[in-house]
Amino acid sequence: MDSNAHGTAPGPDWDAVVVGAGLGGLTAAAYLATAGRRVLVLEQFSVAGGNSHVFRRRRSYEFDVGVHYLGDCAPGGVIPSILAGVGLGGRVDFLEMDRDGFDLIRVPGAAVDMPAGWQEYRRRLTAAMPQEADGLNTFVDICSALGAEQRAALFEAHTWSAPDIAANTATIRQWGRRTLEDLFAHCGLSPRARTVLAAQAPNYGLTPRQATVARHTSVTDHYLRGAYYPAGGGQVLAAGLVEVIEAHGGQVRTRSRVRRILVEDRKVTGVGLDGGEVITADLVVSNADYPRTVLDLVGAEHFPTSVATRTANARMGMPWLVLYLGLDTDLRERPNANLWWYDTDDIDGCFEQARAGEGGEVPFLFCSFASLKDPGNRALCPPGHANLQVMTLCPPDHAWWGVSGGPAGGAAYRRDPVYLQRKKDLVEATLRAAEKAIGPLRGHITHLEAATPLTHERYTLSTGGTPFGMAEWGGTARPGTATSITGLHVVGASTQAGNGIAGVMLGGISCAADILGRPLLAAARGGAVYGDPDLLPDRPEGWDPREVCRGSIRRSPRPPRPRRGNFAGLPG
Repeated sequence: MDSNAHGTAPGPDWDAVVVGAGLGGLTAAAYLATAGRRVLVLEQFSVAGGNSHVFRRRRSYEFDVGVHYLGDCAPGGVIPSILAGVGLGGRVDFLEMDRDGFDLIRVPGAAVDMPAGWQEYRRRLTAAMPQEADGLNTFVDICSALGAEQRAALFEAHTWSAPDIAANTATIRQWGRRTLEDLFAHCGLSPRARTVLAAQAPNYGLTPRQATVARHTSVTDHYLRGAYYPAGGGQVLAAGLVEVIEAHGGQVRTRSRVRRILVEDRKVTGVGLDGGEVITADLVVSNADYPRTVLDLVGAEHFPTSVATRTANARMGMPWLVLYLGLDTDLRERPNANLWWYDTDDIDGCFEQARAGEGGEVPFLFCSFASLKDPGNRALCPPGHANLQVMTLCPPDHAWWGVSGGPAGGAAYRRDPVYLQRKKDLVEATLRAAEKAIGPLRGHITHLEAATPLTHERYTLSTGGTPFGMAEWGGTARPGTATSITGLHVVGASTQAGNGIAGVMLGGISCAADILGRPLLAAARGGAVYGDPDLLPDRPEGWDPREVCRGSIRRSPRPPRPRRGNFAGLPG
């Protein structure tokens, strides 16, 4: 079939269409493809991978958009198991960060270097805040038990009887849906202790008043099993999944924006693209932003009123301002760790200040040092230089940024004077905070580029420019992967499995498991390999994961060049 031809592609040509090539959609597509389904993935951007993709600058720097670190990547961990199940075992190397302190948490009056393991984490917390030892021990007791139950449920729930479920989920049932703020109050913790414990809450974009104990614990437990970084950057994850999809008869098409998911009589019938092309299929998996899927791509009229109303009123997770920095110093004196820096011990107030864009100063930073995590990756920066990202939460509202509509709807913003001034002021405030947190930087900067929520919306079409999906969905649990429309499934940061790399990949494999009726994750962890590794292509010297992710139609026919010589990017 000529996939570039306009018109209607008959249904038998594609068993399934996946809308969006983030890691959730690619994971679902890879498992469907290895099960014999002929899968077409449609991505509106020029490179597959969503928040896992990288961009390059000045033939010198390569920056990850959204992969800053991963948890639980030892053998048998969640992400390695998902990859191994489609035949990618051994094709991605995970580099472990400092087990003695992979997250450096700095709050006024307290410093905790977060280690691998719940018990050492407990020891560090009580040593840093001995006057609150009782409350901290209660907090760790509850969260560690809940984390163990969640992990057992991931891999074993398909074998549980009703009594097993009751016996193995006692802490989940007691605390899982209560808020993190409820747990803080139960433990009698001070604002400072709460800020230390929730310091990584920007990993999921929710305040302690919004986040459930289950959400917080799933992220914390994930990293306490060890923190890692994929050798070669986040793009290698997407590239491996693209290789699997294509090797098993599927196709990934970039620059192919879906304008409509077609539904008749509460059954999905296919998708309509920009330019009028229609592709028919009775199975569609949407990895598009969830509110955009329901309200725009499908249409609220096709969903129950309660779903449409909750989605229209959903509150999204907080977005980021990100500074991509190159320095002419290598920072090798720093540990291989992220920095979570707070200039306040009021974490809820910190979120509200960031949301409102008030105060003039930045009270929080997350700093990720890519060149320390992957020192063998010569594409990251020149020898003797450093590659890092400095991030802070910021207002999501278009109006604050001076624009009346977002880039997902075609609105221009990049030359708007209010937008440019807001961006300039926030970048300057973030640099001031970075020099408090890290030390003198300005004299060493060789590259500085900033991305705002509008940048994120432009490239991923996410509501509110956030990578975290919905923070609140009408007071109920997030949606699962199945919908009320026959043949339509959803994956991505807004679904029950959660946001982040592991969350969306879990959602992807869970979606495929629902469609295929198989316990895919447990089987993959047990050694089942659904794909055929012998079908996967060789990776020659100079193999470029970003070129792989351009899609087969637009992939260069030339031999791949060294990675530092290929520079498409993500401008502001």
